[in-house]
This record gives sequence, structure tokens and C-alpha cells, in this order.
Amino acid sequence: MREVKAGGIARAVKKLCMDANYYLPSDVIDALKEGYRKEESPVGKDVLLQILKNVKIAAQQKIPLCQDTGLAVFFIDLGQEVRIIGGNLEDAIDKGVKEGYLKGYLRKSVVSDPLFKRTNSKDNTPSVIHIRIVPGNKIKIILAPKGGGAENMSRVAMLKPADGVEGVKDFVIETVKRAGANSCPPVIVGVGIGGNFEKAPCLAKRALLRKIGEHNPDERYARLEDELLARINNVGIGPQGLGGRVTALAVNIEWFPCHIASLPIAVNIQCHSARHKEIEI
Repeated sequence: MREVKAGGIARAVKKLCMDANYYLPSDVIDALKEGYRKEESPVGKDVLLQILKNVKIAAQQKIPLCQDTGLAVFFIDLGQEVRIIGGNLEDAIDKGVKEGYLKGYLRKSVVSDPLFKRTNSKDNTPSVIHIRIVPGNKIKIILAPKGGGAENMSRVAMLKPADGVEGVKDFVIETVKRAGANSCPPVIVGVGIGGNFEKAPCLAKRALLRKIGEHNPDERYARLEDELLARINNVGIGPQGLGGRVTALAVNIEWFPCHIASLPIAVNIQCHSARHKEIEI
């Protein structure tokens, strides 16, 4: 059994919070550049150029890519041969978030009560944490700060099995259309199919972590990703909703077996500031 100190986890998370908000992943930058080359609308091209300039400035000056520095969402693969000492995992993560958001001058966007007393927690905690137990003696921590604009445009539905592939296509396209400019396109569209009511959204959010250009290993779903991306980019929303051919950079699908009577589907939309960082301890 390998021992990992809670303090080390907190320090790692602190750095992840700042790095994720300052540095856009290289695959997203490459996709934005390719979008700039493909975009036919002069206004759309200008928007994409401004986005790319913003990415460069944020990295050089170590300032947030966006004023909405997001709710801290974590996906953690916890090795079953790891024992955490000196504290518990969730407290260590929240400690790292508090320190990272304070030191990095990142906006605190969490309210302590969602309905009756929406007062700011003032340190961006508590975090949203998804833990998966895996073989091994390491901990993989992925942080995906999620802004409110794109997240609010996401949807989940329990389709009927008879709705089939066409029903899934219609739901995804309609969700992107409804989002319009509110999700700060060009977007990445995460789609979760199967599982149950709570599993599908988790699949959709996890799909956003896949590198742009990497398809689902199942050829049927890979073809569906390509078809949906083409259809979305023919809708005409364009960069920042100002018209054009580059509404989405990617459509990523994850799926899971489900009940014979169900066809759960979730769409989680990610804005062009597709922030996520990871570390292995």
C-alpha cells in the first residue's frame, strides 16, 4: 500500500487551478487556428483571431483566459493501492481550490445555498468531485473549471428507445441551436448516451476531456460524431454567435449500457475556453 500525503494533493490542486485558468490546452489552440483557416465569414474570422490573441496574452501574463473562472469540477482516478494520510481526499482538494483561487486572483463563483440564501462562499468551494476507483497505486487528478454560460445551455433527457439514432441527432442539434451565442462558440459538444438519469450527464462532461481530433474508438459512434459536427457547423451560428461556419470545434460522444426501457442522453456544452489540466501523483 502506497501512502500519499493530503498536503501534497492540496499543493498539486492549487497549481492545477491556476494553470487551468491561464493555459489553454494545445489541441484546443490548434483547433481554433484550424477554425480560423476554415471560417468564411470575415466577422467570424476576426472573432477567432481575437480569441487566439486572448489565449496568447493569458499565457504570457498569467491572467485568466476568461473572467468566469468556473466551478471547479474534478475527475479523479484513485488507485486502490493508495492510502491517503494526514487528511481526507475531498478536504485536500477543496483546500487546494481555496488556495489556488485566492493566490491566482481567480473569480470566486460558488454560492453556498443554491436557492434561499445565495451568498458567495468567497473561496470557490465546495468543488464538484467525481471519484473512480481504479487498479494501481497512483492518483490521477483532472480539473475542468466550468463556466456558467455554457453549462447553463446543457440539457438531459430520457428518450424512448424507439427514438433511436435520429432522436439522438435531433436532441443534440436542437440543444446547440437553443444555446446560440450564449455558450460562447465555437464550442465543444460533449454527448453522453446511456446509463441512467445521472450517468448520462457524467458521460457528457467526461467526453469534454478528450483531445480534439480523437474519436470514440467505436466506429459507429465515431461516424456519428463526424455527422453531428458537420450538421452543427451548417447551422450558421458561427463564432460568438455572429454567423459563420465554425460553430463547434468537436463533438465527443461517450456511451454506457442502459435499461431496456430507456435511452438517456445528455449534452454538456463547453465554450471555446475549454480549460482542463491534469496531474498524476
